[in-house]
Amino acid sequence: MKKQILYSLKSPYREQLDVIGFRFGHGKKSAAIVGAMRGNEVQQMYVCSRMIQELKIIEAKGLIAEDTEIMVIPCVNYYSMNIGKRFWAMDNTDINRMFPGYSLGETTQRIADGLFSKIQGYEYGIQLASFYQQGNFLPHVKMMDTGFASPELMKDFGLQFGILRKPRPYDTTTLNYNWQIWETKAFSVYANATDVIDENAADEAVYAILRFLDKHDMISANTPPGYITKLIDESKTKQIRSEAAGIFKSCIEIGKRVERGDILGIISDPFDGEIISEIRSTVSGTVYFEYCSPLINSNTVCFKIIK
Repeated sequence: MKKQILYSLKSPYREQLDVIGFRFGHGKKSAAIVGAMRGNEVQQMYVCSRMIQELKIIEAKGLIAEDTEIMVIPCVNYYSMNIGKRFWAMDNTDINRMFPGYSLGETTQRIADGLFSKIQGYEYGIQLASFYQQGNFLPHVKMMDTGFASPELMKDFGLQFGILRKPRPYDTTTLNYNWQIWETKAFSVYANATDVIDENAADEAVYAILRFLDKHDMISANTPPGYITKLIDESKTKQIRSEAAGIFKSCIEIGKRVERGDILGIISDPFDGEIISEIRSTVSGTVYFEYCSPLINSNTVCFKIIK
């Protein structure tokens, strides 16, 4: 393992920001794994730290293939992480909306440029991603449908679901999209939690990535058997929204099968406790996202269901 600084940014008020990468093996740029780009992505950083420990053991045993380089970058934005902010602390911009970056641009554009210049050219790119909404989600892998890679590759992670997403205009500045435009086969792995650590979900994500690396002959690893992945188009999922504001309580767990009309959650009045809304499923399927904040606004996406 070699630890190296991929990009540095000086600050007049804080210590220098160093984006650190951990390189395993040597030779062909085979796989890059990127963790937290936002300040609340603790689970994503943790999964990468677990990956580093696993790859150290694999490398010590000589089980990384010849002419293979694997790069792991646990955290890009610890400036925001250590003060509890999701986005860049100074101007509230999102590094994952700044790719491929611009070396003479705003701070987050320069960070994106510095990072992308180091991880461009890998055959496979894996990002530990998080939802923009506060909540829990079933571990799954997602790929943008840019036409540059086969969705069948998602099956090699062995997660329960592989979701194919049609890019929207705002997706064109994300790491995943730009990786694919520059001919890297890119995937987003979602490991349930974001700002807390979920050990079981972290295990599942680590094993999924190891399975993928093993399947593509980058490493030799024994992992628990995965799922026979079901590939679905994101347009086949259903968002369930709240019809009132108040105190939110979920009545279902992620991964559970529900039928049309089942109660998914309730909303009560924050002052007198009376139930003011029942959230019911409008389709039959599997719950893969659950809103988890105690307070909810009207018309908020509170559940997502794979039909």
